[in-house]
Amino acid sequence: MTPAHKPKAKGLHPRNAHRERYDFTALINTSPELAPAVHRNRFDDLSINFADPTSVKLLNQALLKHFYRIRYWDIPDHYLCPPIPGRADYLHYLADLLASTPGNPRRGQVPTGKQIAALDVGMGANCVYPIIGSQVYGWRFVGSDIDPVAIAAANTLVGHNPALDGHLHGRLQTAPSCLFNRIIGDDEQFDVTLCNPPFHGSLAEAAAGSERKVKNLAASASRKGNRRKAPGKTPLNFGGQSAELWCPGGEAGFINRMVRESIGYARQCLWFSTLVSKKDNLPTLYKALEAASASDVKTITMAQGQKITRIVAWTFLSRQAQIAWCRDRWSE
Repeated sequence: MTPAHKPKAKGLHPRNAHRERYDFTALINTSPELAPAVHRNRFDDLSINFADPTSVKLLNQALLKHFYRIRYWDIPDHYLCPPIPGRADYLHYLADLLASTPGNPRRGQVPTGKQIAALDVGMGANCVYPIIGSQVYGWRFVGSDIDPVAIAAANTLVGHNPALDGHLHGRLQTAPSCLFNRIIGDDEQFDVTLCNPPFHGSLAEAAAGSERKVKNLAASASRKGNRRKAPGKTPLNFGGQSAELWCPGGEAGFINRMVRESIGYARQCLWFSTLVSKKDNLPTLYKALEAASASDVKTITMAQGQKITRIVAWTFLSRQAQIAWCRDRWSE
């Protein structure tokens, strides 16, 4: 199997609302609570301390309210607080993938509305992927997680935001070793699945990676003239529970398990997808997809600043089966 052409990374997706620098004045107008966290750096630019978890959380609240009509957003303490721009990129590239699927009745345009069903594997308490996908494209999401606290947080978000009503349903995964099993119903179909897998293979590895990120953020803040906290143990700006950050086998083990499970749902999902942060994991993933007899594999490279990551998507459906899928599910 030869993976599809990998487009060269050129920054954030053209439809990403966060391509430009943050307009902190507009964000403060939308969310006055952000104002105390905003200051001018030595270059006289408005900014926040991106190494401070409270400031990052306030920024996310403002972004989700300003761009995605989310009037209430909160996460439990120490849960993952992800950067919004990169999350939005994943959704926009998935939208392009659906748009290019053979048989799309909209002829290359992104299919929108609740007839498009997406499954977010390991949604977490932040629900950022379903929020963006539902508010930009009108898609309907199921979000799975092994953590009851995350599912409760998702239900709270839905209850406080009319914009999410009918667009997000959280499902608790009661078997931590399973990904699709016990989540996808016997007669249920999904147009696309998405996942941001745990990156690390152990708690110690996750802790070491987190400390490196904190040091990099502090160094970046110093270069940009942002205020830094007094010396001492720095809290993680992004947080994260153990299941959000690591699992046995790390990213490669998690994704290979996903490929194996996806075989059992070959006719119930049009496109499976996952983020792949480590480039060295790609050869093993391609080999697993070949062994699974995936009919098509696509790799999309994304960039945010100096960070490069990839989406790998696969389907078991032939071209004719894809055409039939779109005809049966997407016809207006």
